[in-house]
Amino acid sequence: MDVTSRVGDTVAPGGRTTPAVGAQAGTADPLAPYLEADFPWYGLDEGWTGRRWPFPVGAGRAGQGAGTDYGSLGHGDEPARPYESREAGRFAVVVTVARRPGRRSADNTGTLEATSASSAAWLAGSGLIATVPPGQLDRSLRQDWLDQQTALAWDLADDLEGPGWSALTLPVNGLPQPFRYRESEYGWVLAGEAPGVLLGAYGRGISAYGVGFGVVPDLTAYNGR
Repeated sequence: MDVTSRVGDTVAPGGRTTPAVGAQAGTADPLAPYLEADFPWYGLDEGWTGRRWPFPVGAGRAGQGAGTDYGSLGHGDEPARPYESREAGRFAVVVTVARRPGRRSADNTGTLEATSASSAAWLAGSGLIATVPPGQLDRSLRQDWLDQQTALAWDLADDLEGPGWSALTLPVNGLPQPFRYRESEYGWVLAGEAPGVLLGAYGRGISAYGVGFGVVPDLTAYNGR
């Protein structure tokens, strides 16, 4: 289950990362890296008529070829960043992960696993954890809690057929597609596959049972307005 880090991520035990929340600061055009990717991007389909916005993309490690391995497109209210006092609203975030084969690491000292639905599940699960409003936790204990929950998300993602997940069928490009799904007190996470990519998603305040996914025909729809 290979995932890559990026600027703004929270590094968790074992070198894992929690995706950063919100648009990348200082980037003149946050959509530019999406346009350069070598795989299609997915978001909520036309049934969603609300606000759409981009996260920073996940860049591949130096020397591995294609520079983008995954990215997330948000729908609804942007979740709070860690330690912000405001409450998170209604949102759904779709994580698109490139299908990458097993390959040598950048320093040529080992190999990286091929990406899989577990990769998408991990990115979605850790993304949801990062959106938990800090008011629910004592500040001094939040990092310990994040580390614990991040490790749990990793373990759950590695066992998509296990008891922590249930089956859910949702439309992808208008056709039914099976996903693995789980809920917690903080929101929901799901993971599966789509033509050309792997898909993950997470959200809160929006029912996962009512969403559908589709290839994004025009990324300028994710302009944050």
